[in-house]
Amino acid sequence: MIQETTFTYKPGEHESEKASNSYLMSLVALIAGMPLPIINLFATFFFYLANRKGTYFVRWHCTQSLFSQLALLGINSASFWWTISIIFTDEKVSNQYFAYIFTVIIFNLLEIFSTIYAAVQTRKGKHVQFLFFGNLTNLICRA
Repeated sequence: MIQETTFTYKPGEHESEKASNSYLMSLVALIAGMPLPIINLFATFFFYLANRKGTYFVRWHCTQSLFSQLALLGINSASFWWTISIIFTDEKVSNQYFAYIFTVIIFNLLEIFSTIYAAVQTRKGKHVQFLFFGNLTNLICRA
């Protein structure tokens, strides 16, 4: 799920800190805006905008963090609105609902743990790529 590679370029302390903060931004936003799934995306997006002209290492990790939040936005939004519709309409709780919520919880836990791991490793100056998002980031983010 997470691949650790090395750059031929060794990022400086300031770069490693900014790249690590791109992952931590989503965790801080998760705590601040727990029920609203778009809060994480906004926080990560604004951090990306602030650092999009930074060094390649910082830009790359800001972009990967943004892509991972975009993916979670879809499944978290669906679960949020499904739950709202159950609370405020006549829709009944079903086995499909519980299965979906369980899946969403698993995906969110995986994302939280991978984000923490990526933040720690990136802070050490290591280049961490998520399975799908790393390849997508490589296509979009150029040196």
